[in-house]
Amino acid sequence: MKQDKRDVPAKVDTPDAVARQQMDFGDTSGYGELSGEYFTLGAGTDLTPLLEGLENDLCQCPHWGYVLEGALTASYSDGSEEVTETGELFYWPPGHTVRANDDVEFVMFSPQDEHAAVLDHVLAKLSETA
Repeated sequence: MKQDKRDVPAKVDTPDAVARQQMDFGDTSGYGELSGEYFTLGAGTDLTPLLEGLENDLCQCPHWGYVLEGALTASYSDGSEEVTETGELFYWPPGHTVRANDDVEFVMFSPQDEHAAVLDHVLAKLSETA
């Protein structure tokens, strides 16, 4: 699920402040603490090989985020793909991989324990190729 910030409904809209809120933007039930994450990926970076060995060779951690610059393609376990670009909110449910279409910067919020395990797995895969 992705959404341009201009399409997020304005809950408060005054000359001095605008607060936008998209309801039902992913479910956090059953997850503990969230981590705030900032990522920078070079154009062409594909995380797919680094996720090999995880369940279904995909990231099983949900993420909520915002693309600051560039574009990403998320591929899902059902075979679908979705491009998220500068200025768009996103939700990636469990069962995905990601590749950078351009140089990209984005922020994410993820269940910290689940995503820490994924990042540890990625680091181990990187050390195998070093």
